[in-house]
Amino acid sequence: MLILLFLFQRSLAAEVEHISAAADKTTPLSVRIPQLLPLAAQLRLAVLRRAVARPGQGAAARRKPPKKSNTAVGVADSGVRQPARRTAPPPERGFPSHIFRAYDIRGIVADELDDELVTQIGGAIGTLAGEVKQQALIVGCDGRNSSPSIKNVLIKALLASGRDVVDIGMVPTPLVYYATHTLAAKSGIMVTGSHNPAEYNGFKITINGRPLAGEELVQLRDRVARGKFSNGAGRMLKKDIRKDYIEAIVGDMAIAAPLKIVVDAGNGVAGGLAPLLLEELGCEVVPLYCEVDGDFPNHHPDPSLDENLQDLQARVVKEAADFGIAYDGDGDRLAVVTATGEIVRTDKLLMLYAQDVLSRNPGADVVFDIKCSRHLAHLVSRYGGRPILWKTGHAFMRQKLIETGALLGGEFSGHIYFGERWFGFDDGMYASARLAEIVSGAGTDLASLLTDFPTTESTPEILIPVSDERKFELMAQLEREGDFSPGKVNNLDGIRVDYNDGWGLLRASNTVPALAARFEAHDANSLARIQQQFREQLAAVEPGLDPGF
Repeated sequence: MLILLFLFQRSLAAEVEHISAAADKTTPLSVRIPQLLPLAAQLRLAVLRRAVARPGQGAAARRKPPKKSNTAVGVADSGVRQPARRTAPPPERGFPSHIFRAYDIRGIVADELDDELVTQIGGAIGTLAGEVKQQALIVGCDGRNSSPSIKNVLIKALLASGRDVVDIGMVPTPLVYYATHTLAAKSGIMVTGSHNPAEYNGFKITINGRPLAGEELVQLRDRVARGKFSNGAGRMLKKDIRKDYIEAIVGDMAIAAPLKIVVDAGNGVAGGLAPLLLEELGCEVVPLYCEVDGDFPNHHPDPSLDENLQDLQARVVKEAADFGIAYDGDGDRLAVVTATGEIVRTDKLLMLYAQDVLSRNPGADVVFDIKCSRHLAHLVSRYGGRPILWKTGHAFMRQKLIETGALLGGEFSGHIYFGERWFGFDDGMYASARLAEIVSGAGTDLASLLTDFPTTESTPEILIPVSDERKFELMAQLEREGDFSPGKVNNLDGIRVDYNDGWGLLRASNTVPALAARFEAHDANSLARIQQQFREQLAAVEPGLDPGF
């Protein structure tokens, strides 16, 4: 018995040493004493928790800005195109290469994004992350009916590739970005269909602090098609960061006077968090469609379309609220209406944000997309900032903010990026809090604050249905053959033509099968003239296409 006890103690010591050595590895767990397997698994989780957890950086913390680039208005890489959709698809027959778009992955569930493809995408992302020394990835999902299942398949694939996973559950997209800034894991994947209809879903991907976009997504697509992935046995833990997120924002905000705000979440995932955030800030919230429902029964979860804001407009007026806010399906975009129900275009909202940010940070960069008003650039310069015109797309914009160290950015579609007092990613809920702070401290209403900014004749974004297979070819043909004289053509992202009295834009949408157009001018006659020239040039290359303007 003494000999047996001695041998057992020696074997136990060897097994403990083996388990300790394997605690921070992703190889399959193997133990000679089966009763120690639960202990080994728990030790691995403990090591993972310690690896990803670090003190929160606080709302006032921000990255050290890099050197400023020379990309300002008028010299913004005017020849840049969008390679993610113009390169040839992989040779494998039947592969849905079109779901790999310019700045995310998005397709119809089951038809285009089935479990097999999700597994391949997860394997490819896990392999890529491993190659750049990113061991752990944050994973979250929105409230679509298909999202939890897709998230589970994705996580299994990531674990099988040898990566560790921190599952933060069903959250708005900004919380995945927040986690990559406040936890040790700098990479993350959000399962979301964004503002697309209920049958869509997809992925927004961040690797080592940078969103994948353009050529990087092309390379990921080709990696998926090849099907060669790393192997391992990753670890997984669940973490709830919603409280930390709210506390970080509330601890940095000062609401001078209580506000009454109507919140329309469109039954998207922000409905479970945005009202709570605003209430914690001291605001009275009137919820509208804040129950998370993946069928989106009340209206499409896209606040950039005016028809989706009608219920919000009516409710704001009925409740005598200070203003109203609508979010898209995953909470990274917002739209705003005034107390009288007037829709505030995002480029005008950016003027208000720029005025506030530049009052404290003269000389700071402000980045905005090709769809925004030319008056925004003039106002940024007048306030002492540097305006930077850039390509549409949340990933492109985030990359530009990282490159320039800009303190503010925005897109006409409703993405707002704060580098001052925040982390530089698009966050509709944080942008709402900043708006409440500005309005509450101004001593007047939102509409009055906006009267200081220029008023022009302009259109919302106009979508012209064109197939994914045709839209880029059509734009390339229009760029070669179109005559927009005497305007000045900018090919940064599609065709933007500036005239003395206005401008027009036509580009291929990267999220839907359509061309997107927008126009602005000093008066109605100038607007009609610019639109007529665009109609004529479009008809010359695609006869019979109804542009809708």
